[in-house]
Amino acid sequence: MIYRKATFEDIEAIFKLVTDYAADGVMLARSRNTLYETLRDMIVAVTDEGEIVGVGGLHIIWDRLAEVRTMAVSPKMTRQGIGAEIVRRLIREGEHLGVEKVFTLTYKPGFFQTLGFQTITKEELPHKVWKECIDCPKFPNCDEIAMVKV
Repeated sequence: MIYRKATFEDIEAIFKLVTDYAADGVMLARSRNTLYETLRDMIVAVTDEGEIVGVGGLHIIWDRLAEVRTMAVSPKMTRQGIGAEIVRRLIREGEHLGVEKVFTLTYKPGFFQTLGFQTITKEELPHKVWKECIDCPKFPNCDEIAMVKV
């Protein structure tokens, strides 16, 4: 498995991964526009055959605060450590930038717990986190679980 920064050529594969999970209600949809705007945030997992089978992004929110988002692994490749490796790489990238706190909003808390994240209340996150929520179809009734890396 090759892990690398996402490129423009990866957008359609990322969009398909995210859209398939969003259709099942297990992650929020992302528009192509959002994926292009956050391209530099993302890492992809690519098979030896060149197929993108995983993606995750580290989005800087505020001073030393970042969010793990757009986390998806192809259903045929789950439970092989791909998602965990993407998150570990994102956290390392954040550490190099000086990030001190990493959080996520997720429907899969068990996955993030295995990586050292703990559930918190949404109110414990700074207001800066919610600036993009206004565009979410679930706003203001967010049902994602807030977690922070300890």
